[in-house]
Parts: sequence; structure tokens; C-alpha cells
Amino acid sequence: MALVTKPDIRPQNPNFSSGPCAKRPGFTLDALSGAMLGRSHRAKEPKARIAEVLTRSRDILGMPEGWKLGIVPASDTGAVEMALWSMLGARPVDVLAHESFSEGWATDVVKQLKLADARVLSAEYGKLPDLAAVDRRHDLVLAWNGTTSGVCFANGDFIPAGREGLVICDATSAAFAMALPWDKLDVVTWSWQKVLGGEAAHGMLALSPRAVARLESFKPDRPLPKIFRMTKGGKLIDGIFLGETINTPSMLCVEDALDGLRWASSVGGLTGLIARSQANLAAIAGWVEESDWASFLAQDGKNRSSTSICLVISAPWFAALDTATQAKAAKKLAGLLDAEGVAYDIASYRDAPAGLRIWGGATVETADIAALLPWLDWAHAQVETEFSTLTAAE
Repeated sequence: MALVTKPDIRPQNPNFSSGPCAKRPGFTLDALSGAMLGRSHRAKEPKARIAEVLTRSRDILGMPEGWKLGIVPASDTGAVEMALWSMLGARPVDVLAHESFSEGWATDVVKQLKLADARVLSAEYGKLPDLAAVDRRHDLVLAWNGTTSGVCFANGDFIPAGREGLVICDATSAAFAMALPWDKLDVVTWSWQKVLGGEAAHGMLALSPRAVARLESFKPDRPLPKIFRMTKGGKLIDGIFLGETINTPSMLCVEDALDGLRWASSVGGLTGLIARSQANLAAIAGWVEESDWASFLAQDGKNRSSTSICLVISAPWFAALDTATQAKAAKKLAGLLDAEGVAYDIASYRDAPAGLRIWGGATVETADIAALLPWLDWAHAQVETEFSTLTAAE
């Protein structure tokens, strides 16, 4: 095994967590000095700030005319749950499950909502399900980017033209970093804590006219908690999508979200954000191509995420370990980087194959990614020495 010296250059920002994610470059708490603290979110000025979040989000994402956008409780999870519990049951449903969160939506549909006409189209980590099996007559639930697998959809071509069902898309680690095919989607959800580096606990829910029509025509045969209810008397509660939130938002988080959105506009809007994220993926891809120990978990390059970039250890010494020891080795590698203060929170998700997960969203500087890569080689060398010796002793 080759001796790898400790690198001299460190990332200026070692925050590579996949959520909450790195703040935008240059962020300081001074950016929040104008927050409407101690004010009612229903007052004129605070409500205007909330409405500005909606307007700026719509503009940057290029959301089509006629769509509704609202801030909802409980982050992306809350937004997805609102859609599932309020809209599903009108027709059969397909769920694409290929990582932890989309598997969670499948569990909701099958075991909690107990929908009899539900199909789960599954795939192992690193792959996508059989997209040709999607039925145009069915509702469809999917996660556009697998935050725990690093696999995303290259485009919306697999969604049938002239579809009869709704498409509910969890876009939490895709929105603002990937081009979404709005004409193929009906519900799109995300949270502030991902690509723009906002704070947690606030979700965004976007509805197409078709989704609104479903809400106003379909009454589920199940009780809905207050925070899930989007209609009253068979009509959409428009206020939710005009800044009148279902529950009380944090005005500090609202100010932070606005700061991120203003920064997004300053770097070229959606085009600039996508370019920044793609540059991060390209830097890691160039390194992986030369690496003798690391590979992408996402096997097909065209479906490889530029935000949640998942790596596996493909070296022979690692393959010789049992699954439990592999997990310990990967955790040790991530722990070394944490201890050195060069990369925080980059261990793979607990349900995913053992490896690393590096956030490459738009708030991460490519220079920091480049500075991190030699440290990965250094940490791998330390772990290889320890665990190869362990294997030899056995």
C-alpha cells in the first residue's frame, strides 16, 4: 500500500453535510439583521417577507403560470406527507423506491394509507427502478434525486405523455440544482435546508392546476390533521399559497431563506446554481477516474447526482471485509476527516451501503471540493493500514 502524506491545503469551509447544508459563500449572521423578530407573521411587513420567499422561489425555478406555491410545516417531509394523505386514493398509484426516503414514501402508501391499488417499483441502491413499468393511468410518487443514494433522474422522458394520474415529486435535494420538467409534474416539494443552505423545519409545496383540481374534487376516506388540510368546503385554501402559512413560521428562518434566494439571483439564477453544482460533481468525477479505491455508488453516469454525491470503497482490502467491518472502516475514514476539521458529516446514510456522501450543492465552492480530495486519499491510506492488518491477523 502506498504511503500518503497528510495534505497541506484544507477546505476553507469543511461543511459537506447533506442537510442542513453549507451556508452560501460569505454568509455571516449579519445577513439576518433585518429579520422581523418578535413580529406576528400575519402583520403586513412580515407577511410581505414571506410572500417574497414565494415570489423569488417561483422566479428562480421558472415555475409555470397557474402553479400554486406555499410554505408548509415539517420541512420536505411535511410537504410530501400533505400531498400523499390529501390526494392519493382516487386512482391506482405507482411508487418508485430506490433509496431511503422514496422507500419511506412507499411505506406510507402501502402500510399507512393502506392503498390496495398500489405498486412499489423498487431498485437497489445505485440504480433506478424499471421506468418502463410506470403506468400512465396511475398516480406516480417519486424522489427526483435520491439523497441517500446519489442517483437522480436524467429527465422526465419516462413519465408518459397524456398521463391520467398525478405525479408527486419529492425534489428536496434537486430543486435549485437540477432542471425539473414542470410539464411532467403536478406536485413538487423541497425544503430550505438543501441547495440554498437554508435552515430546517420549513417545507415548500408547489401544486399544478391538475393537483388543485384533485384536491377540490377528491375527498379522502381518512381523517386529516389540521396541518394537512388544504381545502375548505371543497375549495382550495388560497391563503396558504399567498403567504398565510398553516402554522407559525420562524421569521429568522424566513430572513435566512431570502438571503439564500438573493444570493442565488446574484450567481445567475437557476443556470448559475446548476453550473456550480455540476462543477462540484465534475471535480469529484475527475478524481474518481484516477482513484484506485473509490467509485460512485450511482453506476450510470447520466443518473449521477451533483448534490448528494455518494462514493463507495471499491478497493480489494475493503471487499475482503464482512459487512459489519466494512461499516466500521467507512465510519473510521469519515471520522478521521472530521477529527482533522477538513470534512464534517460525510459518512454515508445509515441505511445506505458503507461509504461516503459529499454534498455538492450550489453553496459548496468547487475549490473546497478540490482541497478535500487529497484528504480522502490520506484518510483511506490510514484506514487501509489499520483494517488490512486486522484482516491479515485473522
